[in-house]
Amino acid sequence: MELYLVVKTTHILSSGVLFGSGAAIAFFMLMAWRSGDAPGFALASKHVVLADWVFTTSAVIAQPLTGIALAHLAGWPLTAPWLLISYGLYIFIGACWLPVVWIQLEVRRLMAEAVAAGEAVPDRVHRLMRIWFVLGWPAFIALIAIFGLMVARPGWS
Repeated sequence: MELYLVVKTTHILSSGVLFGSGAAIAFFMLMAWRSGDAPGFALASKHVVLADWVFTTSAVIAQPLTGIALAHLAGWPLTAPWLLISYGLYIFIGACWLPVVWIQLEVRRLMAEAVAAGEAVPDRVHRLMRIWFVLGWPAFIALIAIFGLMVARPGWS
């Protein structure tokens, strides 16, 4: 198979993993939090942290590497406006995602402590989860915008 097709396939698959794992992680974390079931939430947060490291992190690394390689192989200038906008959106998503990762780690720790002590979901966890929820929406919308740019590849001057 031609190198371009290998890189393009890898880029598309990793974008699917990024979008899919992000959506699934958000869904399960949100539903576990909303359940109010401390042991269930503790277990979900434990697995969400693992899934984020395994799936999301690998896709986050693959995306710029395969994207730059794909642009090079296709002959697109790395300074094309649609690519520059994509880079900016990707950085914005990272700025939202990094605090989310910290929040998930903190929630996992706090929930493990609460369950070990036989306590309900702590107020601090509720505050952190509200921040987590708010950070997720702009990142999700920005990721959809990147998909749009990648599909359309507008020829702006």
